Amino acid sequence: MRTVKKSEHNAYQIHYHYACPVKYRKALFGFLYHEHTLRSVCVKIGECYEYGFEQVGIDTNHVHFLMSAAPKFSPSVIIQTIKSIIAREMFKKHPDLRKKLWGGQFWTEGFFVATVGEGGNRDVIREYVRKQGHPIDQLKLFNF
Repeated sequence: MRTVKKSEHNAYQIHYHYACPVKYRKALFGFLYHEHTLRSVCVKIGECYEYGFEQVGIDTNHVHFLMSAAPKFSPSVIIQTIKSIIAREMFKKHPDLRKKLWGGQFWTEGFFVATVGEGGNRDVIREYVRKQGHPIDQLKLFNF
């Protein structure tokens, strides 16, 4: 059994899998300096908001987050916070991105979110997120 996290007024064991596409599906990642900025911003967000980033998987045009957060935060508030802070910091540290993303938006408005159960399911998602951006090793989440 995984560790139960505690906040001021509750104990929880919630994991989310988010997938967030870049606006216009532009291939902005795949460059170490962009990926490094994104990962360092995630660390700061985690410290500030007490979100637990367990895994960040970066593909060229979208990002997967496997994370946990206290139940006082709704899934949409969590991702809204993450996307807005990452966008602001990416534009601040890499002003050239504004030329590639006309309109001033970094992310699409939509996102994917799913809760992830403990045990096998969570481990499968963790491996899937870890292998993002590595086409040879990349797993398929769903077979259609």
